[in-house]
Amino acid sequence: MRKVKGSVLLVDDETKIRVALASALREEGHEVLATGSPREAQQLLSQRLFDVLVVDNLMPELTGLDLIREIAAATPLADRPQMIMMTAHATIESAIEAMKLGASDYLQKPFAIDELLVIVDRAMNLQRLSTEHGYLRSERDQEFGNYGIVGRSRKIEEVIRTIDLVAQSRSTILVTGETGTGKELVARAIHHRSAQRDMPLIKVNCAAIPDTLLESELFGHVKGAFTGAVSNKKGKFALADGGTIFLDEIGTMATALQAKLLRVLQEREFEPLGSERSQAVDVRVIAATNRDLRQMVADGKFQEDLYYRLNVIPLALPPLRERRDDIPVLVDHFIRKHAQRAGKRIDGIEPAALKAMQQYDWPGNVRELENALERAVVLSTTPTIQASSVFMLGAAGTATPGLPSFNLQQNLVWVEKETLRRALESAGGVKKDAAELMGISQRAMSYYLTKHKLE
Repeated sequence: MRKVKGSVLLVDDETKIRVALASALREEGHEVLATGSPREAQQLLSQRLFDVLVVDNLMPELTGLDLIREIAAATPLADRPQMIMMTAHATIESAIEAMKLGASDYLQKPFAIDELLVIVDRAMNLQRLSTEHGYLRSERDQEFGNYGIVGRSRKIEEVIRTIDLVAQSRSTILVTGETGTGKELVARAIHHRSAQRDMPLIKVNCAAIPDTLLESELFGHVKGAFTGAVSNKKGKFALADGGTIFLDEIGTMATALQAKLLRVLQEREFEPLGSERSQAVDVRVIAATNRDLRQMVADGKFQEDLYYRLNVIPLALPPLRERRDDIPVLVDHFIRKHAQRAGKRIDGIEPAALKAMQQYDWPGNVRELENALERAVVLSTTPTIQASSVFMLGAAGTATPGLPSFNLQQNLVWVEKETLRRALESAGGVKKDAAELMGISQRAMSYYLTKHKLE
């Protein structure tokens, strides 16, 4: 299969010319959409991205110059194709005007097909360089701006506004939200906007560390504190001194350890495991959970005093299904990100696929969306992501390619294993969260993982 060079939108109301030019461009390996209507071209440009627009100037509905003028006025530079205008000698002034508006080149009729191919290839190279520069610029802006928190909805703007307000304080923050909503991104954004931005940000995933090791991980230990403790070890609190410690999945912490954490928050000191000497620490605590800590307090599973100490500033993150307006923005962001990493040219996503993604509830939230798009980018063989490339766990009507056979039992086993794998992927490998996504108990999760050899 010939590799697609890039996407071209060709607009010319003369059928014979349009067909001939489109055929030549396709022979060169370009994906070509051709239309005789500038109005239809406007609609196509609103639905997806193109690398290059080749447009005739003199057309009955709208001139090529008018179309270029509208694109220049309404389309962000990052989403704008390289524009080439075809013009007769009598309208050469229009071609010059088009270039002032941002067109990269023009073709004076009559011209040879080879001339068109050379100019389109040159425009493709310009677009590739422009895209790479734009991606790097957007990554830099995120690094110094919202730190990867992408969205324009009212709910996400409220989150960003809250981050700005709390960043300069030293108060403890409790970030709550479902799996995959971006709790770690929020913690990073708060730290990097704080006065302690040049000090350490230390992350601890409480769910990923066994209870027997978590105390040593947090507070350190002295030599001889337990079997295998052959030397002193600094804990995460000591490493974070002067900066921020992010305690992810705080709801999984054992009750005995909760009491020791409460003391750190109250007294700003702790004892390493095996030591009787207190160690002072100046650290800001940001905790996060996908659990209902208030209910856990009521059930006796979480210390009430610790809950109130952590919940000085609550920051609740909305699930993706409650900010569907952000899905197109996120889709565009992740396609650009993973296309760049994969070294592929992906212009956008077909409307049917985007519509399906907007209708899906995304139980794994933004993390699941990113995983789905990374997979789609890698599997895509065209510059536009097709619906068949997007797999959404549990989405009604989503194609499930790769069933092993027509044997029902084999297919059921395959679907069971694939569901487990994707749930773990969406939960970032945290088994408790994956079980919650699947609506099963942790014991059932362990059974299925053993059954399918996914441990």
